[in-house]
Amino acid sequence: MKIILLKEIQDLGQEGELIEVKDGYARNYLLPRKLALPATSGNLNRLEEIRKHQRYKKQKNLEEAKSFAEALAQTEVKLQAKVGEEGKLFGSITTADIARALKEKLGKNLDKKKINLLEPIKRTGTYSVPVRLEQDVETTVKVEVVAS
Repeated sequence: MKIILLKEIQDLGQEGELIEVKDGYARNYLLPRKLALPATSGNLNRLEEIRKHQRYKKQKNLEEAKSFAEALAQTEVKLQAKVGEEGKLFGSITTADIARALKEKLGKNLDKKKINLLEPIKRTGTYSVPVRLEQDVETTVKVEVVAS
């Protein structure tokens, strides 16, 4: 049976895809849970509307990410931490700490998973931390770690 997915389903497909599944799987699982629609001519027209909406949403997200990336590139975050001998920190600075400081400075949430810190920062100094907002939008943020 051909169906149109209304939501992303792992190992099956993305939202808006036209796929072929077994009749029982569609009738007993996907259709009752409103995860899919049968591929009728009316629903195929609806599929085109879903795809147009997805393209519009993707373009809007990309534009927002580019403008946010420009703001991030201009931003320098100063984090304070307790320091021991030779500039070593007691603990470390993580992506969550950087995301929290960016939220305070810019007023916009940034998911800590988008910050690509290979390992936590354990010394004082200035670091360039890469941030990947979207697939094609990357920038760096300067993070300065100072003694408190």
